[in-house]
Amino acid sequence: MESASQDINLNSPNKGLLSDAMTDVPVDSAASARTSPPEGLTLAEEEELRSELAKVEEEIGTLRQVLAAKERHCGELKRKLGLTPLDGLKQNLSKSWHDVQVSNAYVKTSEKLGEWNDKVTQSDFYKKTQETLSQAGQKTSAALSNVGSVISRKLGDMRNSATFKSFEDRVGTIKSRVVGSRENSTDGLHSPSGAGDKPPQDNTPF
Repeated sequence: MESASQDINLNSPNKGLLSDAMTDVPVDSAASARTSPPEGLTLAEEEELRSELAKVEEEIGTLRQVLAAKERHCGELKRKLGLTPLDGLKQNLSKSWHDVQVSNAYVKTSEKLGEWNDKVTQSDFYKKTQETLSQAGQKTSAALSNVGSVISRKLGDMRNSATFKSFEDRVGTIKSRVVGSRENSTDGLHSPSGAGDKPPQDNTPF
């Protein structure tokens, strides 16, 4: 009996009505919410914006492909020219430094540093410090010159001392002896044995 009643329920004419009622129930409320235009836009404006968005996305994809092709071509040209990535890095750094130098922040900072330098050099503290250093340098120079004069005076006193004079006399005596002995030896070598000292004899007969 139960199986027969189940067959009747399954084969009942209300089956189509039940399935139709179930299909009429919205499954995704978010999908139905997306069909309504955003606040302040009409359906025509939304369609126009969506069309424009699709075109922009397509252009972006095309530009990416063109950019990739250009980058490959640029790499090939650099390789043929023998340019290394280091050269490119140097060029980029140089360009970046040039951009920094001409930037407003760098110019303003340089001007501010110049103003600070002027203020510092014109300040009383800086002038007093400079005068103090100048005086210290002059005192140091004077002290060094005094040391030199003292050393010269000490050397002069040493030369005038009795010990130095006696030593100088001894050195002079030794020198004169050495020079004299050399002169005597050279004279003996140049003159023949006794012939130069004796006058020539006149052997003519009376």
